[in-house]
Amino acid sequence: MAEQAAKSVVFLWEGKDKQGRKTKGETSGSSPALVKAELRKQGINPTKVRKKGMSFGSGGKKITPMDIAVFSRQLATMMKAGVPLIQAFEINADGVNNPNMKNLINDVKNGVSGGSSLADALRKRPEYFDDLYCNLVESGEQSGALETLLDRIATYKEKTEQLKAKIKKAMKYPIAVICVAVVVTGILLIKVVPQFEDVFQSFGAELPAFTQFVVGISEFVQEWWFYALLTAGAFGFAVSKALEKSKSLRDAKDRAVLKIPVIGDILYKAAVARFARTLATTFAAGVPLVDALDSVAGAAGNVVFYDATNRIKEDVSTGQQLQFAMKASGLFPPMATSMVSIGEESGALDEMLDKVASYYEEEVDNAVDGLTSLMEPLIMSVLGVLVGGLVVAMYLPIFQLGQAV
Repeated sequence: MAEQAAKSVVFLWEGKDKQGRKTKGETSGSSPALVKAELRKQGINPTKVRKKGMSFGSGGKKITPMDIAVFSRQLATMMKAGVPLIQAFEINADGVNNPNMKNLINDVKNGVSGGSSLADALRKRPEYFDDLYCNLVESGEQSGALETLLDRIATYKEKTEQLKAKIKKAMKYPIAVICVAVVVTGILLIKVVPQFEDVFQSFGAELPAFTQFVVGISEFVQEWWFYALLTAGAFGFAVSKALEKSKSLRDAKDRAVLKIPVIGDILYKAAVARFARTLATTFAAGVPLVDALDSVAGAAGNVVFYDATNRIKEDVSTGQQLQFAMKASGLFPPMATSMVSIGEESGALDEMLDKVASYYEEEVDNAVDGLTSLMEPLIMSVLGVLVGGLVVAMYLPIFQLGQAV
């Protein structure tokens, strides 16, 4: 009986009574199904049943990977301070403003308080906690060093998200400026050029070739701009669906992006950093190297590194040293393989891999700053040519008319 009481959870419910009136309340029970059955016995038709502390709707902000990183860091810090796990969950949940994140924390807490291990409770929410995260937590629970592993996980998540933010920073600026350039050019062609065209018709003289070219583009855009937008949207949608369904197309895209000038170099260094960071974290957690490489392949984020990591795993499983397997792949820079060699010989592989990750993360940061500095004058030049060219084309007939007078 005491065991049943321990498993009893408070559920909030909404439903309709026998008269069809909406009603709600809370009831204790061991599962939503039993609570619904009890409510039906009372003449209530339940429409929604949830654990207390969880939300019916999908209100609140979306849970981001950075939210999970912050959650991991706070949990690690509190456990290191000696706070019991359940209490650490409660403190963590109280300090969160996002209702969805609060519900997620409470959901995991309820799983742990119900007798599940932390790793098992996390595995029930795979959309937020991947296999790598759960496996590391499980290693920490089995070794009795959960707080240490949580600290490593927190560092791993923070570094990974910082790296992703740097990549996004490299992409956002040029894309935003290109979009602005397209919008400004479109407005000039649709709204401004036709006004000049009406003026030019009153001249009765032949227009310069450049002006005729711009007027022709303007007439085409005025007539077809809606269809052009529709076609671009349909093309973008078709490509996204094709990428979603076709693995070969996704693989081709992954290989192609690494060959893009400047951008490809940044993505390559980011992938090397991700490889080293993931392997350092898993290996330091006591995961055997072959199993750790499995996790690294899953977190690669690019098919080129995924395939290379699987080849390295096969070589290592036959007894080959990691440094030689990495060299044989032909994908990793000499600096990374040299550091791995030192780590294997000194018995500090995780530390050397961590240094490799930090080095290439800094390289990505510097490359992003350099790309931004390079793009600014280039984009301003493109904008100047576009807008300036349109202005010159519109005023050229006026200048010629002035010379004729």
